[in-house]
Order: sequence, then structure tokens, then C-alpha cells
Amino acid sequence: MATGDIGEISEIGEIQTSDLHDDAAARLAARDLRYTSARRALVDVLAAADRPLTLPQILAADPTLSQSSAYRNLGELTLAGVVSRILVDDGFAYFELAEGLRHHHHHIVCTTCGRIDDFTASPALERELHRTLTQVADGTGFDVADHRLDLLGTCSDCR
Repeated sequence: MATGDIGEISEIGEIQTSDLHDDAAARLAARDLRYTSARRALVDVLAAADRPLTLPQILAADPTLSQSSAYRNLGELTLAGVVSRILVDDGFAYFELAEGLRHHHHHIVCTTCGRIDDFTASPALERELHRTLTQVADGTGFDVADHRLDLLGTCSDCR
């Protein structure tokens, strides 16, 4: 699926634009929050992105957004489970659509420049990860709800 082309369901499970907005509105409504045009614009920017974005990258993608409003709305969208916030060592927060609004994926994080890219593990690897993590959790009495895998290293541009 090309960047910005979010109209069809892809083979990796991304949802249609109308379903995305319906789901986002429902998640906000569950917290007694409205799905405003500014929040919709943020969801559109994140849906079109091929990786998690920082606030400056979000603002560059849609110059009609104001910084203070965008940051406040990202906080509300995060609390409502529409957006996920990813913190990395560079001090910036990165934002992406939350699990369930996008396909399940993991991240490759460059510890030099802070760039984050998404990657999708094969079904076989996901099954093995789930099995292994469940074994680890069972040994500690922890109840696993989901997992996230971040690979840390140096990207090709920084090498």
C-alpha cells in the first residue's frame, strides 16, 4: 500500500479510512470526547505515514495544525486509545495509530538519529514470540496481553 493510499484493506490488515474514522470516533466517545476536525486531521496524517512521527513531522505534514492544539489533541487521542506514543532515547515522542487501528507490527529504532521504522514479523515468528513470551510470563505469574518488539541499533544512513 502506497503512502497516503488508505482507502482499501491491504493484505496486512489495515482498515478502510471510513472504518478508521468510525473506530477513532467511537474510542473518543467512550471517554466523552468529540472527534473534532483537528483530531481527524491528526488521524489522517498518522494513517498516511509509513512510520511513527514526531510532533514536528506531524506539523510539517499538515501545516494547518497548530503546535499547541496538535500536542493537546495527541494527548487526548493517546488516552482514548486512538494513538500510541513511543518514547526513544533522543528525547522525542513519536506517534502512530494505536494497535487495532493498524496491523500488528514492531519497530526498528536507530539509537544514533532516533529514526523509527515499522516492520512486520512473519506469522511463524509471531507465533514463536507469543509462545516464548507466554512461557516467560507464566514463570513469573505475569498475564501477557500483547507484546511489542523494538530492535535497537544503527540505521544505514548513520552507519
